[in-house]
Amino acid sequence: MKFTLSYPQPLRTQAVHQGNRQILLTDAPRDNGGLGEAYSPTDLVSVGLASCLMTIIGLRAAQRKLEILGMDAEVEKQMSPHPRRISRVSVELIVRLSGGDSGDREWIQEQALACPVALSLHPDIDQDVRISFA
Repeated sequence: MKFTLSYPQPLRTQAVHQGNRQILLTDAPRDNGGLGEAYSPTDLVSVGLASCLMTIIGLRAAQRKLEILGMDAEVEKQMSPHPRRISRVSVELIVRLSGGDSGDREWIQEQALACPVALSLHPDIDQDVRISFA
C-alpha cells in the first residue's frame, strides 16, 4: 500500500491513503511544541496496536463462527524523555462475544496478541495488553 504525505503547516502532516483517498492529519503534541489538535505520530502507533488487536479478534471470531457483539478499548501511551520514544502502551480491551467456550476465548486472545502491529513494535516497548470477555 502507498501513502503520500505533505507538511501543510509547521509540525503538522497530512497523509493520503492512495487506495481509498482517506486523509489523516497529525500534529506534534503540545508538550513537544505542537498544537496537539490531531493525533501525534506516537498516538497513531498506540491506537494502531489496539485497532489491530480488535481487527484480529474480529477475524478470528468469524473463523470459529462466533459473533462479536461489540468491543471497547482504552489505550494509554507513556513516553520516555531520553531518548524521546514510546516506552509503554497499555491496552484494556473488553470483547462482548456471543457463543464460544473458554478454549475459544483463549485461542482468540493468543491470536490477537500476535497481531501484525504488536509483532512490529520494538521489543523495548512494554506492551501491557489485557483482554477480557463479557
